[in-house]
Amino acid sequence: MPTMPSLSLTSSLSRLTPPSPLSPLNPPAPLIPMPPLSSLSALSLMSPKPAALRACGAALQFFTLGLGGQVRVPARPLLLCSALLAASAQAQVSEAPASVVKLPARSGATAETPVTATDSRPAAFEMNWTPLKMPTGEKTALLGLSYMVAVNEDWGLGPAFYGAAKGNYGGLFTAGFTAQRRFRLSQDWHAAAGLYAGAGGGVSSEQVRAGGGFMLRPEVSLRGEFGNWYAGVGLAQVRFPSGNIKDTTWTLMVGRMDRFLSFSPADAGSFGRAGDRTGMGFDEIALSAGVEKPRSGSITRDGRSVTGRKGKAGADLRQYFGNGGSWWGLEASGAASGGSDGYMEIFANAGQDWGVFSERLRVGGQISTGLGGGGNLDTGNGWLFRAGPTLRWITPWGPTLRLDASYLKAPWGNYDSMQVRASLALPLEKGSRVLNTPPLESGTVREQDWYLSMPKFKEFQFKDGSRESVTGLGIGMARDFSGPWYGAAQAGSAAFGKAGAYSYGMFGLGAKTARLPGGFRVGAEALVGAAGGGGVAVGGGAVTQGELWAQWEGSQPKDRLRVKVGVGQWKALGGAKQSTPVVSLNIGWAFGTLGPAAR
Repeated sequence: MPTMPSLSLTSSLSRLTPPSPLSPLNPPAPLIPMPPLSSLSALSLMSPKPAALRACGAALQFFTLGLGGQVRVPARPLLLCSALLAASAQAQVSEAPASVVKLPARSGATAETPVTATDSRPAAFEMNWTPLKMPTGEKTALLGLSYMVAVNEDWGLGPAFYGAAKGNYGGLFTAGFTAQRRFRLSQDWHAAAGLYAGAGGGVSSEQVRAGGGFMLRPEVSLRGEFGNWYAGVGLAQVRFPSGNIKDTTWTLMVGRMDRFLSFSPADAGSFGRAGDRTGMGFDEIALSAGVEKPRSGSITRDGRSVTGRKGKAGADLRQYFGNGGSWWGLEASGAASGGSDGYMEIFANAGQDWGVFSERLRVGGQISTGLGGGGNLDTGNGWLFRAGPTLRWITPWGPTLRLDASYLKAPWGNYDSMQVRASLALPLEKGSRVLNTPPLESGTVREQDWYLSMPKFKEFQFKDGSRESVTGLGIGMARDFSGPWYGAAQAGSAAFGKAGAYSYGMFGLGAKTARLPGGFRVGAEALVGAAGGGGVAVGGGAVTQGELWAQWEGSQPKDRLRVKVGVGQWKALGGAKQSTPVVSLNIGWAFGTLGPAAR
């Protein structure tokens, strides 16, 4: 994976620098980036006044570790304060003309001489299909998605997701990271050797066990290239080391080559300029909450009727095109109430809307397909389809409010429902990026971090009354807002312990110090979200977590490595409202993206 040439201010107007024929991840043409499904952030509803900020700041201090080493995390105030503070942060980064931007900048960067996105790396979005024979002899298959970015000339690394898509195992999910080494064989052929490590599970029994949830998937493959695309066949092994799921089988893959354009982390806070989307390439990130009503005939896996409403919480990422009226995106959500804890769904979305009375108020529709299951709901092989109308209001101050209604069906299972949800979205890119011919844009560089996260929960209480320590494995993301504030998100599953199939997804807001001597930084964050599965007693599925952390960022501001250690408290908001201390180790990679200009 050779490093692409640096982009100057002039060359940044072009979609790509000249490609190298030696790298299968160095494309001859651009691709819309497809990021990990777990890339989420805190979102806002309104622009609060300073008094609200002071109140929420005090509340966040109360959430984090205090005297006695305990974290207290009230449920509803946490979500409200996260929304208020994120709204304030967003209000401070509302778009302003470049002529009035007055920012502290690193050496060589001023409002008149902006920094440019010079780090352009080969990348690839890859999908694979892996048949799998279970210990009972039943057959299923895993559908895998990954997004890999080159770390040097030969190696790529990135987040990945696997879910059951065949047989009767809908709800078996894992998430983690893939490392891949590629070998150039000829101009149009390359070989690859890779290893996926992640955690998850689902649909377990005495005969089929995921154990603690840790999963490994080594693979070797041969691929042929055609334009920006490649396809191939290989040999892979799927293994849950602490369980009894293990099979070696053939696999098929298809991928498309991309590039990953970013700024240096040292540019964070500086006045910057780019001619293309930076970072993961999405224009908007949204937090959603809704309610779902199962229709007649919906049943659980053990045959019981499902009639009660369930609450859902989730997030999605969108990229707009067609001058802002069309979009595609990725979405993840889970049960937060209603007795279906552990239910999870992942969707790919596509939609179109049209202005009504004004371009800011828009009506349209969206269709979605994806995988879902868990919570004992009978989704069959896991495939889900969803469609319905959408309403979108693009507010004058930046955030967007959405209201969607939809019909969802598991065509190879026994579950369908009607659902309504409301979403609050924040822009990640300048608004003009949605145009068919986006201009060269200026704005403020914001740091964004991806993490491989390993939280250790001191003692979970299980539904059978037992208690045990559990260690998870997941993906984390953080993105700077303004000043000390940043949005944070985590998604993962149990990897070690007896809670295989326990999964979680949380989002929230944090605050951090400036870089300290020695390359250190400290901060605090408060998260809220949904979790369940693995026999863990979480009530309806809503959970919160507060954490204090310290991070090492290398000896130089331009260094991208991040090593973070956190201590805090996790709490379930339903059932017995159990709570347990949590310690986490996070290994991350930092980059800069271009956001709206600060005032």
